[in-house]
Amino acid sequence: MNKNCPFWHVPKGPKGGNMILKERKIDTWIGDPTNCYIIFDEESKETMVIDPAGDVDKIVDMITNILKGNLKYIYLTHCHGDHIAGVTELKNQCGGKVLIHRLDSEGLNDVNINLSTIIDLPPIELEADSRIDDNDLIHLGELEFKVIHTPGHTKGSTSLYCQEEGCLFSGDTLFRGTWGRTDLPTGSIEDIMDSITNKLLKLPDDTIVYPGHGKATMIKEEKPIYLELKPKLY
Repeated sequence: MNKNCPFWHVPKGPKGGNMILKERKIDTWIGDPTNCYIIFDEESKETMVIDPAGDVDKIVDMITNILKGNLKYIYLTHCHGDHIAGVTELKNQCGGKVLIHRLDSEGLNDVNINLSTIIDLPPIELEADSRIDDNDLIHLGELEFKVIHTPGHTKGSTSLYCQEEGCLFSGDTLFRGTWGRTDLPTGSIEDIMDSITNKLLKLPDDTIVYPGHGKATMIKEEKPIYLELKPKLY
């Protein structure tokens, strides 16, 4: 990794396909940078940005000047302000459809749910272009991503899985060595444990997990934590 480059990237997707993945860690006043991911399909030039929390000029430069791509989707794993603060500016500059699970779409316009003012952001109010559901499929060129509804951090939290590339974008549901907070509006410890143990841990062991904060991990690295916890939770 070039430490002078503001983006970390896998030149090809984790399994060497047509996917180029870039990550930017964005400071959002909560003390833990948000991971924003830019996914680019080399053949179609279609691009998706996951959780643009800010630094929009740098994201736009990456899409338009470096990748020479066209922004197709802005995908939101959930509605919290530290994941959505750059959405309006990014859409104004590059277009793209805003996607979020229907159960979190109301939070885009409710500061009591998206918590924007609590984390010292201006009040955030925006609209989704499409409301997604569990098992929906999202395409960038030939790349296919499956929506996995993973409630718990919020009621409409989702993870995005690409089987071809063997990777999962888990938002604030699954982190390296732990799970997301459940003490915020619409959160539930029972739901997040169910989402992780009965949905995410069923994915192949070699699946790379790219979370909303912190470092990447793999499904096989996280399984022992929940196998030990499960008898105590149920």
